[in-house]
Amino acid sequence: MAASELYTKFARVWIPDPEEVWKSAELLKDYKPGDKVLLLHLEEGKDLEYRLDPKTKELPHLRNPDILVGENDLTALSYLHEPAVLHNLRVRFIDSKLIYTYCGIVLVAINPYEQLPIYGEDIINAYSGQNMGDMDPHIFAVAEEAYKQMARDERNQSIIVSGESGAGKTVSAKYAMRYFATVSGSASEANVEEKVLASNPIMESIGNAKTTRNDNSSRFGKYIEIGFDKRYRIIGANMRTYLLEKSRVVFQAEEERNYHIFYQLCASAKLPEFKMLRLGNANDFNYTKQGGSPMIEGVDDAKEMAHTRQACTLLGISESYQMGIFRILAGILHLGNVGFTSRDADSCTIPPKHEPLCIFCDLMGVDYEEMCHWLCHRKLATATETYIKPISKLQATNARDALAKHIYAKLFNWIVDHVNQALHSAVKQHSFIGVLDIYGFETFEVNSFEQFCINYANEKLQQQFNMHVFKLEQEEYMKEQIPWTLIDFYDNQPCINLIESKLGILDLLDEECKMPKGTDDTWAQKLYNTHLNKCALFEKPRLSNKAFIIQHFADKVEYQCEGFLEKNKDTVFEEQIKVLKSSKFKMLPELFQDDEKAISPASATSSGRTLLTRAPAKPTKGRPGQMAKEHKKTVGHQFRNSLHLLMETLNATTPHYVRCIKPNDFKFPFTFDEKRAVQQLRACGVLETIRISAAGFPSRWTYQEFFSRYRVLMKQKDVLSDRKQTCKNVLEKLILDKDKYQFGKTKIFFRAGQVAYLEKLRADKLRAACIRIQKTIRGWLLRKKYLRMRKAAITVQRYVRGYQAQCYAKFLRRTKAATIIQKYWRMYVVRRRYKIRRAATIVLQSYLRGYLARNRYRKILREHKAVIIQKWVRGWLARTHYKRSMHAIIYLQCCFRRMMAKRELKKLKIEARSVERYKKLHIGMENKIMQLQRKVDEQNKDYKCLMEKLTNLEGIYNSETEKLRSDLERLQLSEEEAKVATGRVLSLQEEIAKLRKDLEQTRSEKKCIEEHANRYKQETEQLVSNLKEENTLLKQEKESLNHRIVEQAKEMTETMEKKLVEETKQLELDLNDERLRYQNLLNEFSRLEERYDDLKEEMTLMVHVPKPGHKRTDSTHSSNESEYTFSSEIAEMEDIPLRTEEPTEKKVPLDMSLFLKLQKRVTELEQEKQVMQDELDRKEEQVLRSKAKEEERPQIRGAELEYESLKRQELESENKKLKNELNELRKALSEKSAPEVTAPGAPAYRVLMEQLTSVSEELDVRKEEVLILRSQLVSQKEAIQPKNTMTDSTILLEDVQKMKDKGEIAQAYIGLKETNRLLESQLQSQKRSHENEAEALRGEIQSLKEENNRQQQLLAQNLQLPPEARIEASLQHEITRLTNENLYFEELYADDPKKHQSYRISLYKRMIDLMEQLEKQDKTVRKLKKQLKVFAKKIGELEVGQMENISPGQIIDEPIRPVNIPRKEKDFQGMLEYKKEDEQKLVKNLILELKPRGVAVNLIPGLPAYILFMCVRHADYLNDDQKVRSLLTSTINSIKKVLKKRGDDFETVSFWLSNTCRFLHCLKQYSGEEGFMKHNTSRQNEHCLTNFDLAEYRQVLSDLAIQIYQQLVRVLENILQPMIVSGMLEHETIQGVSGVKPTGLRKRTSSIADEGTYTLDSILRQLNSFHSVMCQHGMDPELIKQVVKQMFYIVGAITLNNLLLRKDMCSWSKGMQIRYNVSQLEEWLRDKNLMNSGAKETLEPLIQAAQLLQVKKKTDDDAEAICSMCNALTTAQIVKVLNLYTPVNEFEERVSVSFIRTIQMRLRDRKDSPQLLMDAKHIFPVTFPFNPSSLALETIQIPASLGLGFISRV
Repeated sequence: MAASELYTKFARVWIPDPEEVWKSAELLKDYKPGDKVLLLHLEEGKDLEYRLDPKTKELPHLRNPDILVGENDLTALSYLHEPAVLHNLRVRFIDSKLIYTYCGIVLVAINPYEQLPIYGEDIINAYSGQNMGDMDPHIFAVAEEAYKQMARDERNQSIIVSGESGAGKTVSAKYAMRYFATVSGSASEANVEEKVLASNPIMESIGNAKTTRNDNSSRFGKYIEIGFDKRYRIIGANMRTYLLEKSRVVFQAEEERNYHIFYQLCASAKLPEFKMLRLGNANDFNYTKQGGSPMIEGVDDAKEMAHTRQACTLLGISESYQMGIFRILAGILHLGNVGFTSRDADSCTIPPKHEPLCIFCDLMGVDYEEMCHWLCHRKLATATETYIKPISKLQATNARDALAKHIYAKLFNWIVDHVNQALHSAVKQHSFIGVLDIYGFETFEVNSFEQFCINYANEKLQQQFNMHVFKLEQEEYMKEQIPWTLIDFYDNQPCINLIESKLGILDLLDEECKMPKGTDDTWAQKLYNTHLNKCALFEKPRLSNKAFIIQHFADKVEYQCEGFLEKNKDTVFEEQIKVLKSSKFKMLPELFQDDEKAISPASATSSGRTLLTRAPAKPTKGRPGQMAKEHKKTVGHQFRNSLHLLMETLNATTPHYVRCIKPNDFKFPFTFDEKRAVQQLRACGVLETIRISAAGFPSRWTYQEFFSRYRVLMKQKDVLSDRKQTCKNVLEKLILDKDKYQFGKTKIFFRAGQVAYLEKLRADKLRAACIRIQKTIRGWLLRKKYLRMRKAAITVQRYVRGYQAQCYAKFLRRTKAATIIQKYWRMYVVRRRYKIRRAATIVLQSYLRGYLARNRYRKILREHKAVIIQKWVRGWLARTHYKRSMHAIIYLQCCFRRMMAKRELKKLKIEARSVERYKKLHIGMENKIMQLQRKVDEQNKDYKCLMEKLTNLEGIYNSETEKLRSDLERLQLSEEEAKVATGRVLSLQEEIAKLRKDLEQTRSEKKCIEEHANRYKQETEQLVSNLKEENTLLKQEKESLNHRIVEQAKEMTETMEKKLVEETKQLELDLNDERLRYQNLLNEFSRLEERYDDLKEEMTLMVHVPKPGHKRTDSTHSSNESEYTFSSEIAEMEDIPLRTEEPTEKKVPLDMSLFLKLQKRVTELEQEKQVMQDELDRKEEQVLRSKAKEEERPQIRGAELEYESLKRQELESENKKLKNELNELRKALSEKSAPEVTAPGAPAYRVLMEQLTSVSEELDVRKEEVLILRSQLVSQKEAIQPKNTMTDSTILLEDVQKMKDKGEIAQAYIGLKETNRLLESQLQSQKRSHENEAEALRGEIQSLKEENNRQQQLLAQNLQLPPEARIEASLQHEITRLTNENLYFEELYADDPKKHQSYRISLYKRMIDLMEQLEKQDKTVRKLKKQLKVFAKKIGELEVGQMENISPGQIIDEPIRPVNIPRKEKDFQGMLEYKKEDEQKLVKNLILELKPRGVAVNLIPGLPAYILFMCVRHADYLNDDQKVRSLLTSTINSIKKVLKKRGDDFETVSFWLSNTCRFLHCLKQYSGEEGFMKHNTSRQNEHCLTNFDLAEYRQVLSDLAIQIYQQLVRVLENILQPMIVSGMLEHETIQGVSGVKPTGLRKRTSSIADEGTYTLDSILRQLNSFHSVMCQHGMDPELIKQVVKQMFYIVGAITLNNLLLRKDMCSWSKGMQIRYNVSQLEEWLRDKNLMNSGAKETLEPLIQAAQLLQVKKKTDDDAEAICSMCNALTTAQIVKVLNLYTPVNEFEERVSVSFIRTIQMRLRDRKDSPQLLMDAKHIFPVTFPFNPSSLALETIQIPASLGLGFISRV
């Protein structure tokens, strides 16, 4: 198909844009060949005419389908071009927040400028062991690929990280090294991986600085080789550095900083150890203040200094050396503050005792005068003489800066050397992975020598990259046997030749440096003469003669020649270096040692591989006398040599490329600048990779994938059994041009754009099929609707026509009536209209006439008002004139009078000065004083009079008060008399009332009485209504208070319950955490123990070297220590007698004493666990008590009493057995004993009878105790105290009293009637309540009578029973009675909490007493058992002695009674006897050589455990401590050896886990402890251990079981892990739901089930296998549930983790697949009856993730539903799934960014873990619930197949 055919209407294309680089548009009409203009519609809504280039006639780039946008691999795009790459990167970075993308073999990493949670250890574990294409792009995937290829191909690897400053190169390299350190670990205990990571903070502090582009920019290049041994574990590392930016030490641009270490020193200047450095603020030093930005936001330099020092310590740099480094760095800072004073133009001086120079000399340990002299002078040497020349101030400043740079460079190299020494390993290096962190292509406004070297290095790396990509493409085509056509790609060898060839730029630069008078200008002229117009890549700027332009692979760069020679020479005055070499400070001369000494110690590794030199790189090829020449080598020469060496190293390795992209220049998080991105993509070679891929066949499909995707384009007849042939036939029909595709061996190769064409055909076919389906369904639905409507229409018509006929008849009748009505109505309307019009006319006339009259009135009024206004205005004008005249006259008068007053004033002043005037004034004053004195006297007299009057008034007041008091007393007396009289008045009123009723003489009295009665009635009614209202309010208030009380009580109860539940959960979590920590410690201990065993075996192999002729041949041994098994040790022990003579303790890997030493810590943990468990139980009891209802409490008590009755029944049955055995013993003694033995006086008979008598007494005592217990139970009854109920009479009396107190005495007579009625109603209510109580009491009496009758019947029945059964029945009866009594008392005290609590306490005390008595009886039973054993032993001895004295004839004649012998054998059954020397054979046959698939299949489950326990029982019976300890120690160590040898076999681990648990349960079951014995039969209790307490060994066995369980989990995880991802995610369980999308170079695992791939059925079969094996081995059901829960957690965690790291799996169809797979797992749980195991809950996160993939994701309601549904997922996981959601088909839509932000806002308050992935390595804490065995030990038979013939049953 021609490409032009794809340019149809609605096709989308990319067109160039100056702002956005590329802009998307849509064709408005089809393109036809020959068209010069394309009509386009832009996304912003504008239409555009796009003109094609008339010369090239190139059409714009086509846009990829939406389902391909956001692909993990850029090569998976159908159209491979620049806009497609840019758009794909932008969508992934902005919309999906994905910073990594594959581009073929290159990983493109975009700096997010934000911390992302994608680098944790869980992510490392998720990527470990995965194929590179199976997971989303990540730096860890590249690191894993390098690590895997190193191990698989036995070839060294390199990871090349490049990019601009600030693009994230250093961080990427750091994460790659962290991955290697985490995945591989170290080969020794020296923690080499930690040292490798610790080198990063050191190198960052001395080699990184803040720039305008990056806060932590690496100012040097480095290549780190991480060495691995044969097992691919890290053993060491080596670092090479390139082109340190020394100029930054003395100069920084604005907003930049010097190296971090200087600011860290200044920030830590106040530390005591740094006082001697005399540092201060960074702004105090010239070398640190030039940039004006001494602080970095979010960085604490003091803390960073602490990290740097810690890293130095970890790398072995001692404190003294660290202080030496800091002294040198501080000296450099002080050196920068040294100032110079000009004496003349050619000389300068330093001020005397210059403080900065003094500090510098003190720190460096050099002479002040000498350093001061050589800073201002230099030595010049000629052929004949040497003389000293002063230098100018500028030259001195430059020399000072050169010295500072030189010192720093030497210190930098010294630190790198010491880091390498710390990372160097003595172990032979097998392979290495190199990480190259090097500067990317750089171009600035001013480019100098540094940019020239950087771009030169990038040219070399780009050449190597192009060759590698070309090589991979060629290998792929040759592998698939596709014809190879040469692809033209850019070769930058001419540019490299221009730089490094003979007479190249570097050669000319070195030559110019050797010239005495060489300058930058002369060098530039040589460049122009040599290369201008001769090399197309070299150009000269038009406006400059001091610059040149080189056409690099990425862009043209203009270099300024100024400074090239100086930087290339890197000169420093030799005299200054000599002064430093003569320093008293020992470390300083070390920096300036000869290069040979500095380089030779690490010139080669132990493997013989030459290492690259350190920075500055210098080759170490050496001939004597060559060092002087090498010292004169220029920087460019050194850099070229080190670069050649680097390229040789890279060419000898397999490279992996990481290209870091800087998305914007402002460090904004997740902001994408298209222009900057395109520049970097062009510079880093990504687009070149795309171009090379697009030139060939970029799209590649396997035949199965192609068939699955494009099956819809095939007809049924086209589908053949051979998929390859089917694909060929279909492609020949679909794509006619055969050059557009090629068929390989396993893949189909397509040209660019062909996959898009196929996708278009597929979409068209699916769209046509959908249209056909829609058409058919819609037609069927509409026809069905039409038929239904037609039938309904006919029915409606029938009814409508009938209704119309009825309506017509009604119409005819109504028409006539309507005509009559119309006649009268029309008349009425016309008449009404006439009246309205007449009234309206009259109203209009009246209004019109009024209007005219008003107008006339207004006119007359205006004229009248105008006359008045004129009058007033004229009057105002006349008055104004008059006032003005009057004002003038008055003013004249005032002026005249003022003049006259002034004259009078002068006269008065003259008179005032005379003496006579003063006398007159004094005479007036004396008169006034006399008058005032008289007034004062008069006022005093008035005051005295008033005081006398006040005294008289007080006397009068007092007398009046006394009178009033007497009157008050008299009134009180009269009041009392009035009260008395009131009583008489009441009686008189009653008589009067009677008389009035009888006589009724006058109307006036009758009327008065009636009015009084009415008033009384009204007042009474008012009072009653008021009382009712008050009563209603009080009732409402009471109800509200009660309601509030109930609510508060409910809230308090709920709060307490919630608090208790939370505390319970917290305690459970703490308990699980403690258990988990303990089991993790146990796991760590197990690992260390295995390590110890391995080391011990290695030591054994080293010590016991096999001699020729005395040992087996080499074929029986393996050099690999992991294959050295215990069986070979046993064989050697049998073959060599000398070895068996060694102490057995040496052969045991670890003695049990080491385990017992750990018991103290274990005991403490158990105690803490017990305390927590007790507290948990106490809380649960409180919750149960608070929740328990009244009917539940008696059930609890009944259960306790039922338990006591069972205990008593058990004791009674044991008593019966003991009594029967005693009787049989007596009979046997009396019948079978010899006369002389059984005679009453015989000693044996006497002893035996005494023992029997004591036993009988014990039994009698026990009966008495039982009877006493019964009597105590009967006597414990408590009296019932009736509840005192309050009546309402007191309330009524109080109300009456209140009424009296309120002063309502006057209406007492009237209120008596109401009071009597109230009292009567109260009396009736009391009467009813008393009747109810009496009825209840009668019912209670009746129940007591019935109870009494029942008791009498039971007593009569008990009297008829035998004595033993009578006691049992009486106890049962007492228990029943006490149960009923408890029920009664629980109901009685339910309303009184205090009494209820006291009653419960008394019950608990009684229970405690009963339990103590039961314990005493248990002890008595055990004592009787021991005595019976003693009796049986004595009887056996007597019978043996008797049998020896009886003749054979007597034996034949006398009948044999089989009573004693069977009982004697039964007493000793359940034990196995073996000899001490057979212990190793027992362990070997039963543990070491027992095969679970062989002999053990037909055994009883747990048979080895039973056999071992029976052997332990026999050793316990013999009271042999040594034998018990030896057997248990050998058993535990042997189990460990078996698990170490066959620890990867599930059946073996499961078998020994089951047997270890059974052995542990046996030790508990037969320990003799009451808690374990209650589940045993009486016969089993006889088999309990008697002499030893093996509790400590039980703990050791429990720890061993935990270790085995953890090993079992690891084994099943290793088995399941390869199946999970393939079966749960990749395999299509429901065929046809999801289609395969186009994939790129990084091929993912196919989702089609090929041969060898795992499916869900594989997982289910494996689960069935695990379950059947565990059941076959007899594993405890609870333990099986825990294993299944762990398995399902592993399945769910691994599946979810892979889902979160795989973008192609996050789709709607995959969600359906996952939910179906989970349902199959749940069905498996139901089939195995394991739904209550908690396994389903572990799959909840996976289920919710699958639901999240399927739900709607558009509106706010959808967001709310997602937040409520996904409660088992963390916020990070939800957002990650939404970001990764990818449409597989065109009908699906992507999740919008706004919707994801809505989800984040709604979940911002959720407190969950920020961790993205689940911890797939998490192991739930395991518990081993006690599971006693019902199997009797005496019935166990030992199969002959076990080879245990040396064991005998006892």
